[in-house]
Amino acid sequence: MKLLFLTPGTGSYYCGVCMRDNALAKQLCADGHDAVLLPLYLPLTLEEAAASPDAPVFFGGLNVYLQQRFPWFRKAPLWLDRLLNHRVILKWLGRFAGMTHGADTAALTLSMLKGEEGAQNREIDKLIDWILKFERPDAIWLSTGLLAGVARRIRSETGVPVFCSLQGEDSFLDGLPEPWKTSSWEEMARRLEELDGVVAPSRFFAEVMEGRLGLKAGNVEVIPNGMALQGYGPALVPPSPPVVGYLARFIRGKGLGAVVEAFVELHRRGRVPEARLHCAGTMIPEDQPFLEQQKARLRDAGLLHLAEFSPNISREEKVRFLQSLSLLSVPATYGEAFGLYLIEAMACAVPVVQPRVAAFPEIIESSGGGVLVDPGSVSEMAAAWEALLLDPARRQALGLAGLEAVHRDHSMARMAEQFLEVSARGKRKEM
Repeated sequence: MKLLFLTPGTGSYYCGVCMRDNALAKQLCADGHDAVLLPLYLPLTLEEAAASPDAPVFFGGLNVYLQQRFPWFRKAPLWLDRLLNHRVILKWLGRFAGMTHGADTAALTLSMLKGEEGAQNREIDKLIDWILKFERPDAIWLSTGLLAGVARRIRSETGVPVFCSLQGEDSFLDGLPEPWKTSSWEEMARRLEELDGVVAPSRFFAEVMEGRLGLKAGNVEVIPNGMALQGYGPALVPPSPPVVGYLARFIRGKGLGAVVEAFVELHRRGRVPEARLHCAGTMIPEDQPFLEQQKARLRDAGLLHLAEFSPNISREEKVRFLQSLSLLSVPATYGEAFGLYLIEAMACAVPVVQPRVAAFPEIIESSGGGVLVDPGSVSEMAAAWEALLLDPARRQALGLAGLEAVHRDHSMARMAEQFLEVSARGKRKEM
């Protein structure tokens, strides 16, 4: 089959969805299919080689923004359009990703969801022209429901079935100011109903989105996230002294603050005085103040010398980081749709300790690769860490169970099979 994936790029920092889609496209190509990954807004920033290194960027971030702010720009000369869509300019623009907030972001989100009725209809023209010019795919996949606005014209003008992967749209939309928040939810619901299929990475998130979007129960299928397993595996020897790890963006919502507090509590308890803390993950400039607050907390507790922070690490560095851990915790405070960092840790036989919320129970109960604790309880998380750090045999058993589950249920090969199965159903409908 020939599949086309549309994935928003970040331009400057690693994004889990981008990396997942890139690995998926590469796996499909390795399996003998033809998969193309098109970045939207900004170029993709990836840990490994791009599946489609020569693919153009559509809906260039600067053009989209100017078309939203200035109606006259929607008829700007094509030479200016092409200039502003140059990769060098878009890469530079990516340095400022995350700096647009409030009404600007909200209005742009709603406009994109409105598709042909929004300010970026000219961008849809360019995307459809590209699809018709090159070999027509058997299916098109949108990496987020926030792109659902482009589907109506694509389906009607190319005849290609369009599918969508949901992941994390609720927290983004709920952060928009009114009236754009309610309007965006309503528009996304209308647009998603028109698609040939919608999937989510967990049953938890599928049910959340069915409820929020007013969809019939069971309308959102579940395809668990997978990962490329090359290079991952257990450490040859367990770390000594023991190391507690965190792997996610350096923000409050992912639970970095809770991890720091639990580390302070672990040392207050005094049974594992040699324990270290190592935090890695994405960080953009606006995250720096929060990180400095966490370092100050550790400094005040006399523990900063036992902690290490490694932002924006490469894939190889991430594997080495995971293999250096005794356990991992990412106590995200919002309704995490999946948590790719969990299966990345399990792929290195590292057990996880997570709050009993969102998709975490689903992943840990199916894998047997970790421990669940009450959400919001720093002391209980610290106690769970302590118990595992003092019990190497149990830690090893949980790690091996998680490792087996990742190879069984979360390989990229398995994920590719499931995407093909759903895509084939759309192709049969078309015929």
